[in-house]
Amino acid sequence: MANKSVFASLAGRLLPRAKAVNAEGAIAYAYGAEHRLAQLAMTGTFGGGFYQDAQVEVTALVDAAMVVDPLFLAQAAVHVREKGHMKDTPALLLAVLSTRDPALFARVFERVVTSGKMLRTFVQILRSGQAGRKSLGSRPKAMVQNWLNATTDAQLLAASVGNAPSLADVIRMVHPKPETASRADFYAWLIGKPAELAALPQVVQDLLAFRAGGSAKVPEVPFQMLTDLALTPSQWAEVARNGSWQMLRQGLNMLERKGAFTVPGVTDHVAELLRDPQRIRAAKAMPYQLLATLTALSSEVESRLRDALHDAMEISVSNVPQFAGSVAVCPDVSGSMLSPVTGYRPGATSTVRCIDVAALVAAAVLRKNRQARVLPFEVKVREARLEARDTILTNATKLAALGGGGTNCSAPLAALNKAWMAPDLVIFVSDNQSWVDASQSGQATAMMAEWTKLKARNKAAKLVCIDIQPYGTTQAAERADVLNIGGFSDQVFDQIADFAAGRMGPNHWVGQIRSVEL
Repeated sequence: MANKSVFASLAGRLLPRAKAVNAEGAIAYAYGAEHRLAQLAMTGTFGGGFYQDAQVEVTALVDAAMVVDPLFLAQAAVHVREKGHMKDTPALLLAVLSTRDPALFARVFERVVTSGKMLRTFVQILRSGQAGRKSLGSRPKAMVQNWLNATTDAQLLAASVGNAPSLADVIRMVHPKPETASRADFYAWLIGKPAELAALPQVVQDLLAFRAGGSAKVPEVPFQMLTDLALTPSQWAEVARNGSWQMLRQGLNMLERKGAFTVPGVTDHVAELLRDPQRIRAAKAMPYQLLATLTALSSEVESRLRDALHDAMEISVSNVPQFAGSVAVCPDVSGSMLSPVTGYRPGATSTVRCIDVAALVAAAVLRKNRQARVLPFEVKVREARLEARDTILTNATKLAALGGGGTNCSAPLAALNKAWMAPDLVIFVSDNQSWVDASQSGQATAMMAEWTKLKARNKAAKLVCIDIQPYGTTQAAERADVLNIGGFSDQVFDQIADFAAGRMGPNHWVGQIRSVEL
């Protein structure tokens, strides 16, 4: 009889070798250059994470942006902004692109810089020197000037909210040449210079008149411009009636304190707006933002508004498909997942943790796929009693309560193999820093070994690994049946649907980014 110790190891030798190491020093698979850039950009927030500080994260993204083809860099910047709804990382990619290919930079500038806040972020990044230059340079300066001159008066006023740099700082830096006398006076007013009152835009005149007590009508300006004024509850009610979806989501506690909801009809108006599907999609609302709002919502806020947020949550993940065949979803509930999903930021650390996002994705999949198995894991698979008909927040809260322990990404697959189960689709949501199941360098990861066992029983099975932190390695090597994707916006559901249905292009995620038309 053949020597079992020799021939039993053959399957293991055919597995892809894991030559990289993760943040825990355990073996892992490295992404290719383009995939690494996409993963870092779709998960990066430049806040300190569990395993790295903000500067390490920035340096890694810049390094990744410098080694890919400039065309892919431009496509990634657009994809990360338009599909991932990210804010800081696309601005950094755009800044690097300005040094590598000025022509491509000019072509994608307006698709990345879509608001005054993005404009200020871009200028801040360029001046920091992190992208390879400390001054704007002629092409970036011209693009900023064009943006300032082309934007509407209302958009420009909204852009004046915020500092470091302020819009006034940006105007002083680039010296835009106004095309009208009105815009010239507007620029002067924005930077604190004398301006002709009658020449200012009407919205600015309305604001100044209101501040001076010459008008009782609340101007339609960003609410941040009104918070230091002594408005009545009726006036705050008017602010609520005119507010955007995002403003109302963020300002519910403030409007409650100001008495806006004591005015008849305001609560119902805001509730209907918050649950309006068109408004939710137009606002590009991320499910985790709604989770943050629900978590921070004051107990004083009326239950009708809380219910509206729950409805908005359901709508925000409405593109989660009902997958054909059997499904298993595996949220990572280990200790490293207790860190804030957008990193540690002095004075602005999010209350939403990585574990909350993982739980949210799992709950959303279960909502549409009621027979799905949910396998939360840390060192081992944890027990979770979930009802598919419960709200997404209810199930997400149950899963998030399991947090703690080491990371063992192979545990759910090992549990499925032990039970002799082989789902058609397995979805992981993790930071991918597995170490409990670490084997020797140069071998396959334990997760890949367990996946190979499962595939032996179901040749059509597919594995999706959603990475929600910018650490740059994975436990499952990319191949025809494995998709590695990064991010925590609802766009990941579209990607999973395409992959599960066989609609993904070559090289999976990277192929889709390469298909972005510029």
